[in-house]
Formats: sequence, C-alpha cells, structure tokens
Amino acid sequence: MADAIIHGMHGCSQEDEYVRPADPLVQQKLEWFQDQKLALMMHFGIYSQLGICESWPLSDGDADWSREGIDWEKDPETFRRQYRELNKSFNPVRIRPEVWADVAARNGFKYLIFTTKHHDGFCLFDTKYTDYKSTAPDCPFHTHKHADIVKSVFDAFRARGIGIAAYFSKPDWHCPWYWAEGMEKPVACDRNPTYDPKQHPDVWEKFVEFTHGQMMELVRDYGPIDILWLDGGQVGPQNGQDIRLSEFAAEARKIRPGLLTADRTIGGPNENYITPEQSVPTAPIRVPWESCVTVGHAFSYRFNEEYKTPRQLVHLLIDVVCRGGNLALNIAPQPDGNLPAPAVKAVDGLGAWLRDNGEAIYGTRLSEPNEQGIVAFTRKGSVHYALMRLPEGQKIESTLLLPWPRETQKVTLLGLEASLPFERTAEGLLVRMPEILLGHSPIAPAFRLE
Repeated sequence: MADAIIHGMHGCSQEDEYVRPADPLVQQKLEWFQDQKLALMMHFGIYSQLGICESWPLSDGDADWSREGIDWEKDPETFRRQYRELNKSFNPVRIRPEVWADVAARNGFKYLIFTTKHHDGFCLFDTKYTDYKSTAPDCPFHTHKHADIVKSVFDAFRARGIGIAAYFSKPDWHCPWYWAEGMEKPVACDRNPTYDPKQHPDVWEKFVEFTHGQMMELVRDYGPIDILWLDGGQVGPQNGQDIRLSEFAAEARKIRPGLLTADRTIGGPNENYITPEQSVPTAPIRVPWESCVTVGHAFSYRFNEEYKTPRQLVHLLIDVVCRGGNLALNIAPQPDGNLPAPAVKAVDGLGAWLRDNGEAIYGTRLSEPNEQGIVAFTRKGSVHYALMRLPEGQKIESTLLLPWPRETQKVTLLGLEASLPFERTAEGLLVRMPEILLGHSPIAPAFRLE
C-alpha cells in the first residue's frame, strides 16, 4: 500500500468492471456492509518493530519507493535477512485487544479490517502451514496469552458487536512455492513469483493449496467472519497467477454463508466491493466501495508520525459517505502493541462528533444531489441530511444557507435536536442558527431535513 493520500480522483475505473454477486446472501451482506460506513483498519506485523514500510522493502522491484526508511543497510540481501529474522524479536507484550476494541466501539467504528498476514508471510494466527508465525517457538511472543493475535483480536472486537474483516495477503514472499529458489528469476526480484506458473504448474499448485489452506483456517477456525479482504492484486488470473478464488469462495460460503470477498483491483465476481486506497473519489461511485485511508501518513507504524486532526477525519468521512462509500481508517499499533496516543486522540474527536451526528452517516445512501460546495447531503429513506464541512476558523453566523432544492417542512440541528426556523430562497434553505453556536467554528454541523 502506498503512503500518500490522493484527492481529486474522479470516480473509479473499476466501477465499470463491477460484477454484482448472484448469491442472495452475499447481496444481503452487501446491504449490511453499506450500512456500516466506518471501519478500523490495522496494519501490524514484524515490520512494526523498525518503523518502516510493511513488506514492500523486501521486493527489489519496489525498492525505489519502499526503502526510503532503510538508512542503516545498503546491501539488499543483508537487509532481507535482517527483516526476515524480525520474527525472532517480535514481542508486543503491551498488546491489549480489549483496549483496541474499546477504542473502536466508543468512536463508532462498525467493523475491523486486521492484517492476519501481509506479503512478507509472517502470520499473526496459529496456522499449521508454516512456522513463520507469532505462535512459533522461535518467536518470543509465543508464550504470551495473546500469542494467537488474530484470535484474541477477533474475539475482542466481536464481543463489542463489531464486524470482522480478515485482511489476507495472496502473495507470500516467505512461502517456498512463491519466491522459490532455483527458478528463472532470483528470489526477491520483484513482487511476482520467481517462476512462470504455466511453466511450473506443479510448484504453482502447491502454492494454491497452501493459500487455500490458510484462508480456510481463518474462515473455519476464527469465528464468524464477515469479509475476506484480499490484498496483492498481482495474484490473479489476469497475471497468470490463478489461485482459483471462485472455487475457494464457494467452499468458504458453505461455512460462512454470505461471506464477502474483497479481491482488490481484480474485478469480476470475487471483488464484491471496490477499494480505493489512500484516495477519495470526487464523484459518487454507484457500486459498493470503501476507501482505505491512514489516520497518519503510513499504513505501518512510523516513529514520529503526524496524525490527522478530528476536523480532517470528520470531513474525510463525510466526503466518502456523501459519495456512496465506506471509510476504513487505518491506525498502526506501536511495536509494543499499544495504540499511539495521538492517533487515539484523533479518532476520539471523530467519535465525539459521531455521537451527536451519526444519524446522518450510518445506514444512509446516496442523495440527489449529494453535495454542493462545502455542504454534503445523505439520505435515509425519505429523510435527508445536510452536513456542512466547515473550514477551521469559519464561524457560525446568525443565518446559514443550505443549498437544498427540495420541498422541506422541518429542519432539525442534530446534537441539540433543535428545530430551527428557516425560509425558502432561490439558493436553498436559509436557516436561523441557535445563539449557542454563534461565533463558534464547529467541525461539521449536521441537519435533518424532513
């Protein structure tokens, strides 16, 4: 995943390639998904110890952008050895999944996207298919009560009524059947296999069986899972790396009916919703979608990270929701397993706003119009909402113009639940604001329009 957020992307090219699922239970789960609006995403792994980009520095083909923080070692082979051996020092003893879940629950996050395995192949669950995992004897964390991190985290979040999405990397750069020795390309040449699967179908089949086995462990052994969130778009039929995902999904849904699969950037029947990354479309996307964006600058933990303000997070959420999507906000835990205090403070501010104004966010759908200037609109049945993304320092005056063209009988300010006097003008609704707000610059006042 890249580290820079992009604004100004118009829609999404994948919208044209979207295939609506035929399974009615998957369709039903997609309705649930579109109601949730806000996810907590968490990138956590052995890379967290060094405060560097997750996994990608291992790939020589991605070195130009991913090794910016590798300032102590120039030799790629030495660095890769140092990285791979981070399993022998991984020991996040301050991890408290119940605290993570409490932060999510109190701040209005409705589902979790958690890295069970990133591209480096290190597993945070007790898989039987590799010893490169947090429960292995050579990992000092293996004696901890939360050694099976995925189980502890999923259980804690599920206990708070939060949905579960298992992030799983399709490529595995530790697997002997993906980056395989003695093939056409040297190990770690780039993000792809070191061989052509068509030329070595027996090796590729071992990798497919390995991948199916690990994914099935997550689906079968780790409680109810709502979404299988699959990263690593190079692994797909379009690139000669077919892992027969449709075959797997059919088997998985026998255990978890309605399971969503987010096969990122692939298109087709297994990309049940699309996932812009570090970007927010400037126009509505009219299929299910979710933008994954970081609370800081990076998906993985960085020392001295700078985090977005509550105002930035609220406006970001409004941008996404008024264009029809969900927002997955990523917080990367520290190397010790604790959450960074500045990140928690930022989402606490978002949560405070949602406690007053969440009615205009959760369970809503695209409105027509969906936004005009700094005012965004959402819809829940016949009720519409107007949300004003007020810039820092812009103060509330005695009247406020909502550029809403439809017939309106009642305007209510959320949070105060105050019915406000208004008049219809050529530009929209001219609303008289309560005295308590005059001269203040709230993050985003929200109004119910009936």
